[in-house]
Amino acid sequence: MRKHRILLADDTDDIRAVFQEGLESRVFEVVPAATVTEALRLISTESFDVLLSDLHMPDAYDGFTVVNAMRHTQPNAVTLVLSSYPVLQAAMTALLLQADQVLVKPIGFAEIADIVKKKLADPSAHTALNKERVAAILERDPDPTIQSWMARVEHTEELTAIPLTYQERTAHLLSGLVRRLLLGLAPNAKSPISRVAREHGILRRKQGYTVPMVVEESRILQVCIFNTLQNNLGSVDFSTVLLDVMTITDEVDSQLKQAMLGFMESLATEAAN
Repeated sequence: MRKHRILLADDTDDIRAVFQEGLESRVFEVVPAATVTEALRLISTESFDVLLSDLHMPDAYDGFTVVNAMRHTQPNAVTLVLSSYPVLQAAMTALLLQADQVLVKPIGFAEIADIVKKKLADPSAHTALNKERVAAILERDPDPTIQSWMARVEHTEELTAIPLTYQERTAHLLSGLVRRLLLGLAPNAKSPISRVAREHGILRRKQGYTVPMVVEESRILQVCIFNTLQNNLGSVDFSTVLLDVMTITDEVDSQLKQAMLGFMESLATEAAN
């Protein structure tokens, strides 16, 4: 009977030695890796049934790099992450949903062996690699972001000093942002001039806004977009999330610039009249 192969990635010699001996005594074949580089090489050249990786080796979230590589190279392998911080277990479980489970140290190799056996015996418990780009998340359900933005605006005294309807406040939100993400425009790439953003700036001036108020609305929008991503960590494609976040920041700033140009244009027209 073929032994199930475990890739054990941990930079602590004693832990590797103890876990390797303990797991091999339970009829697993264990291949140790002391560094991220070694683990990545093994993932690309050999086949494994299970990955057991420390989260920190030696840098924070090194384990995520190893898990990410395993999930994309050998998507059917069971992936387990070891973490020394119990208070972070829930957060890590969300962040590392590409892993099947986060195990909190201290944990014995007997318990790990039992978890591995259960995971291997029940393929349905294996985390599916079905991730979304940020654009898809914002496009399929924009309401939480808009509602979160509106709730924050309603608790900002300087903004509520201008009485507006829900539609008047929110009509401009997310315009152009999802389109830029879908087009795959990189951060700092020259994006199309946003007529909607410029018209928004003109409208805000006519409604009585000041420059700080327009800037504050934009700041709140970025916060709410990132909150939406936080609430959807389980479906975020982490291989593209940094690029998407930079693009979001750049696009929101670009739209703010266009809004301010429209605002100042309206102000100049008022002065000329």
